[in-house]
Amino acid sequence: MSLLNLVSESAALPQAWRSRVLGKVGPANVKVLRMDALPLEEESHPYDEALLVLEGVMELSVSGVPTTVRAGELYLVEARTPHTVREGSQGTLVIIDL
Repeated sequence: MSLLNLVSESAALPQAWRSRVLGKVGPANVKVLRMDALPLEEESHPYDEALLVLEGVMELSVSGVPTTVRAGELYLVEARTPHTVREGSQGTLVIIDL
């Protein structure tokens, strides 16, 4: 196992909103990405998803309800729940999914 600096890993990514799988825990992927201020299209997945903001803020909309997720906070999105990232999100995000 190796030590990873998640903020540095995110900063080194060539493009915002393109996650990188850092490893697996059982069947789950542990990913990191860099957010920028641009919004993302609505999506849903057949699996639960954990969204952990390490630094910055994520402006999330889940089933049409706006939610702000701040540094140090984790949002659990249930499977098949429509969600989108709204304009103004910036920082480092860790995603845990299948």
